Amino acid sequence: MDWMLKDLAESVPGTRHIIVLTADGLRMAQYNTDVDTADRLAAACAGLQSLSAAVGAEFPQGDKRMRLVVIEVGGGFFYLMAAGARAYLAVLADEGVDAGLMGQQMRNLVARIGEHLTSPPRMEERTAG
Repeated sequence: MDWMLKDLAESVPGTRHIIVLTADGLRMAQYNTDVDTADRLAAACAGLQSLSAAVGAEFPQGDKRMRLVVIEVGGGFFYLMAAGARAYLAVLADEGVDAGLMGQQMRNLVARIGEHLTSPPRMEERTAG
């Protein structure tokens, strides 16, 4: 998966960090970042996707799943995109990044490898009986 994350970073100037994570905030892969930073970002992403689900519940129609979160802060942008069942793609980018290009390239990456980014639940549900 490293080369695909590298392709994303190289195709969008201003990309800083790329992380693939599970819904519960565990890092699955990273590019252009150290393990500690990737782990902190993955944990923060778990909280964001949970908040997004709570907001989504307020919409009367649709599947209510989080698809994309974008946060602009002084110095750059943060993107969090659903990338498969219980898996997410997160990117930090400089403030000069082309936001449209970033969104498009992230969608392309998710479409190419989405089935490989699926994170199964940690515990199997048991059925009574």
